[in-house]
Amino acid sequence: MIGLMYSTLVILHILAAVSWIGGMIFLSLVLAPLVRDRKAAPEFMALFRSAALRFRPIVWVAMAVLLMTGPMLLSLRGVAVATPSSWPRIVMVKLTLVTLLLFLTLLHDLVLGPQVSRVSAIPVSQRTASEQVVFKTARWLPRLSLVIALAVIVVATMLARS
Repeated sequence: MIGLMYSTLVILHILAAVSWIGGMIFLSLVLAPLVRDRKAAPEFMALFRSAALRFRPIVWVAMAVLLMTGPMLLSLRGVAVATPSSWPRIVMVKLTLVTLLLFLTLLHDLVLGPQVSRVSAIPVSQRTASEQVVFKTARWLPRLSLVIALAVIVVATMLARS
């Protein structure tokens, strides 16, 4: 019974990670360059914005699944979840990266997203320096998040092999 539970949790954990990171790869490496290549024509910007907004609930569900299954998987592997001082170093590295990724996702969705929507309504020539910083940050933050997410996969693979 524990073997079936462990396998089910692993499958759910991997599906959640694949959904989140796969979407990040698609948005960052496929859709965003397409929009940039079209010189940000309004219909392409609307397509990108719409795709990103539709992806957001998937991200939040994936995060919830990962945050629920992760500790259960550690516990089933014999890691005392309530005693961080006993955690293997690789677990600490993974959780540090996951925490950073969660923070960046919250920053992107709850802070930058609304600001970008507001700034988008302002003609480029009339934007203040801080409004331009919002746009630049909104462009590189998802890329940084993707790099961290890929690092989480590498560390997770190392953890699974330990």
